[in-house]
Amino acid sequence: MYTQEFTHRLDELTHKFKKTFGELSESQIHRKPDAETWSIAQNLEHLILINESYFPVIDRLRNKNHKKPFTAKLGFLVNFFGKVILKSVQPDTSKKTKTFSIWKPSENTASEDILKRFIEHQEKLKEKILDSEDLLEQNAVISSPANPKIVYKLDAAFKIILAHEERHLQQAKKLLEFPQSNL
Repeated sequence: MYTQEFTHRLDELTHKFKKTFGELSESQIHRKPDAETWSIAQNLEHLILINESYFPVIDRLRNKNHKKPFTAKLGFLVNFFGKVILKSVQPDTSKKTKTFSIWKPSENTASEDILKRFIEHQEKLKEKILDSEDLLEQNAVISSPANPKIVYKLDAAFKIILAHEERHLQQAKKLLEFPQSNL
């Protein structure tokens, strides 16, 4: 039930990334209009880093060795955190959000095949979602990979991941608008 909606959206996003950036050269995918803006490659690497940081949390939940903080017992707080974080990563949110250092992409422009690695990552994420059907049905609560005191339901985590991917797709697309001489 849940997983179909999530995996369908994930497949759509993966297709959009492939279609939008699949024909770009390595140099185009690594170009930056300025030092403060992430390249397309850095956007992709950031998504891989953040999504993969959820994997051990979900695995601990699956293996029943996920230590939930006290905040996980407070349903209103669980719902509050989920809603606030989901709202902050929406594609139409214009406010820039500073990322945690664990999720910052490298400044190395030599990483090749980032789009291929991203697409492979999307398949791993899809498997993780599909394997979580029972956890979703149980309304499982997880801790944020960035701060264990921040808790939300697993279904909110997948919604956050997908909205965040859409947000970075839009950010990366904007880089295509810059004249090639600036990139």
